[in-house]
Amino acid sequence: MSDIRSEVSGWSRLTERIEGELVVVEPLASVHEAGLFAAGQDRDVWRYLTAFPNACENPARFHRWMREALTAAKEGTQGVWVILERGSGAPIGSTRYMALRPEHDGLEIGWTWIGKRWWRTGANVETKLLLFGHAFDTLGCERVELKTDARNARSRAAMEALPAQFEGVHRRHMKVPDGWRDTAWYSVIAPEWPDVRAALRRRLMRHGLTAYAQQ
Repeated sequence: MSDIRSEVSGWSRLTERIEGELVVVEPLASVHEAGLFAAGQDRDVWRYLTAFPNACENPARFHRWMREALTAAKEGTQGVWVILERGSGAPIGSTRYMALRPEHDGLEIGWTWIGKRWWRTGANVETKLLLFGHAFDTLGCERVELKTDARNARSRAAMEALPAQFEGVHRRHMKVPDGWRDTAWYSVIAPEWPDVRAALRRRLMRHGLTAYAQQ
């Protein structure tokens, strides 16, 4: 399988270590597995990640998730990140660049999960700021997509808070273990990125991250 990163020279930096105030994102590696498994010990984290339901309950199932993620990263079909707590260096979640379309300067941010302990701490907000910034400012994207199960009210609210543009629901978009998934689509395009960046920074300031007031 060809590595999509080699098709467009600017995308050779698909993933790299980026430091924020709360989190650090870097390419996923096998050394992160034990820490990620510990961080993901809650069914709510995996409720809508239907390809690996309740992976937190079974180390073998979680290992399959890890193996699939690392394979996709190695083949260059996805850019897979681990999310680290900056203070401790501990893994707290993961996210990916998916649906890579370098010929059209577009990709999707997806497969995002963060351990429940870090919900509402600003960790997810800063992760989005770092990934959107890398996509638009380093890779030169024109469009970044986000998708979620249409029933996933929490994820949809987070996308709308960016704010991302709602583009509709694709009915019966994916087959899942309990039937079919309707998928809600959202996007941010390059002209919207400055306003989205400013909104994310304001939200991080409300979490006490005064460093973003200077940016």
